Amino acid sequence: MNDLHATRLDLLAGGSDARTEMERAIGIAQSPVCAHVFTRTMFDEARQAAAASNPDSRLSGLAFTAKDLFDIQGQPTPAGSVVLAHAPTARADALAVARLRAAGGVLTGRTNMTEFAFSGVGVNPHHGTPANVSDAATPRVPGGSSSGAAISVASGAAFIGLGSDTGGSIRIPAALNGIVGFKNTARLTPANGALPLSTTLDTVCAMTRSVRDAITAHEILAARRVTAGNAPLAAYRLAVVKNVFFDGIEPAVAAAFERSLKALRAAGARIVEIELPELAELATINATGGFSAAESHAWHRLLLERSGAGYDPRVAQRILRGATMKAHEYIDLIHARRDWIARVETALAPFDAVLSPTVPITAPSIASVAPGAERDDEFFRVNALLLRNPSIINMLDGCAISLPCHADGELPVGLMLWHAALHDDAVLAVALQTERALQN
Repeated sequence: MNDLHATRLDLLAGGSDARTEMERAIGIAQSPVCAHVFTRTMFDEARQAAAASNPDSRLSGLAFTAKDLFDIQGQPTPAGSVVLAHAPTARADALAVARLRAAGGVLTGRTNMTEFAFSGVGVNPHHGTPANVSDAATPRVPGGSSSGAAISVASGAAFIGLGSDTGGSIRIPAALNGIVGFKNTARLTPANGALPLSTTLDTVCAMTRSVRDAITAHEILAARRVTAGNAPLAAYRLAVVKNVFFDGIEPAVAAAFERSLKALRAAGARIVEIELPELAELATINATGGFSAAESHAWHRLLLERSGAGYDPRVAQRILRGATMKAHEYIDLIHARRDWIARVETALAPFDAVLSPTVPITAPSIASVAPGAERDDEFFRVNALLLRNPSIINMLDGCAISLPCHADGELPVGLMLWHAALHDDAVLAVALQTERALQN
């Protein structure tokens, strides 16, 4: 399946055109593989926009999708819920949507998500759960919360899946579906017009089919140019953090990760194993519920009073945890995080990027975590495992990218490259070389 870059070259060479590519994308979007992927489609408008597009623009009239929490002018912003289905319509596009459109992208629809973005699994009891693209025999979870956005990209229905990442909501579905998900340093991309989960941790970012497409999407969303360079892997010093990230790891994930390290070393990478004892402090730092619980409750408290029965019970349970956090506990959390970040940044300073499994498990079946109180224990166990590794980087205010690293015929596994805040260009540079090494 071609990525955005290759498709654009084909368009510019006259081998295809935006109308043809749009019809291909819409055909996939309407096929069974995209069942439950969209909460609202805009195919007629997309056809018109593609026909009028400029092939010389950065996105050349090609399809992108937007997670259901982004404002789109003239539409309500339900965020995967039913309680906001009749909310006032947006007066303007979210800035991220507007930037992708201005770059020549064509929006084909709003994508399904975990209600209010509060889970890493991707299950939605209101709109159905889109099935992972990796296994036709067993419907598996897509990962969340940007579930539909991931399937739109992995299936071929879109080249860019616009989403958000608060604790891994871009990287988790990217890893489980075998695509690329880049979480930039949060401050680089505007959240204007995106319904919040945690104003401290939310990051507006996207999923794509390649690292070079991730760079293109980031440059558009952040209105900046990436300086990635083309240095070989031997030019970078990489770390593997051995504690926490490998706890509870499945054999298939461990094997894919070790194969990746072997391929990188063969390509000249210098990889050092380190311990990061500061990771053991996170449970204590977040013991009162963390930023997501406190900040989501501040946003949802009145809506919960009016319409709490309409919420996914699993989501409501997590939001309501924020009701018990005291003001001094929230302020203590801010200070503790600031101190923790400073110490972790010092520990990572000698390295250009860190390598970890994006998540320690492959995608479980939808049936095992489907809505129902009898499956709540398994749901929350899976959710905690999926969120554990990527959420560390959100707490760090860092940047990270997930790349597919599994072999053909295996369930998808993600390799995460990450670092502290504003190391985005270095992480992307290493990711470009890593992708090449893994594909050789």
